[in-house]
Amino acid sequence: MALSSWATSSVEEVASTGPGIRFFQLYVYKDRNVVEQLVRRAERAGFKAIALTVDTPRLGRREADIKNRFTLPPHLTLKNFEGLNLGKMDKSNDSGLASYVAGQIDRSLSWKDVKWLQTITTMPILVKGVMTAEDTRLAIQSGAAGIIVSNHGARQLDYVQATISCLEEVVKAAQGRVPVFLDGGVRRGTDVFKAMALGASGIFIGRPVVFSLAAEGELGVRKVLQMLREEFELTMALSGCRSLSEITRNHIVTENDGPRTVSRFSVHF
Repeated sequence: MALSSWATSSVEEVASTGPGIRFFQLYVYKDRNVVEQLVRRAERAGFKAIALTVDTPRLGRREADIKNRFTLPPHLTLKNFEGLNLGKMDKSNDSGLASYVAGQIDRSLSWKDVKWLQTITTMPILVKGVMTAEDTRLAIQSGAAGIIVSNHGARQLDYVQATISCLEEVVKAAQGRVPVFLDGGVRRGTDVFKAMALGASGIFIGRPVVFSLAAEGELGVRKVLQMLREEFELTMALSGCRSLSEITRNHIVTENDGPRTVSRFSVHF
């Protein structure tokens, strides 16, 4: 799982729930001392990587937040910032979150900051928010250990491309030097299969977990994860794939592909 800097549970609280592979999704604050404290806490808590968020120099125009004047309810805070006077969002005429981001986030974030992060942690740095070949090459040149193809759930820039349509371009640019993950738009196990076929090393899901948590709590989350797994395994079986390594680009057709004959899959017993 990836835990956001802005989560309402701290890195220590999440780590106390038991073993697991956890990434820390980092938003870079203007005060780099705050960033350094966060990163070191995540590392001490056993997190395995930093997911550096690079698509939020400003918050997108989230009209629902503006309409609702969104802010955290009184009983919740940004737990990772308690004690730093950064844990609460002030009420605003528009969006409390937008005002918070405008006041705290460093708009000057650049590729040199990937190198800076490497000086304060041994955790690998994954760059989250890359959608082009050019940025992929720059990220790798800057020392990124992985790429997360993400459009921030399409909440940052209206009309942005779907991540699945950008994935293959990024994978080709990476040339196997670093793993490439897909984030966004995954609703079924068939979506996972398509992403794997286009070269993704792994897939992140967000809304299905949040929706199932809201509907049925922990049981709902378990159920949705099991549904995705079962759908994915069924898709593999019906495509003749006995292992992940047998999922290839030949299993799908995209709008950029020319005419082709229908493949006939082998059935293995």
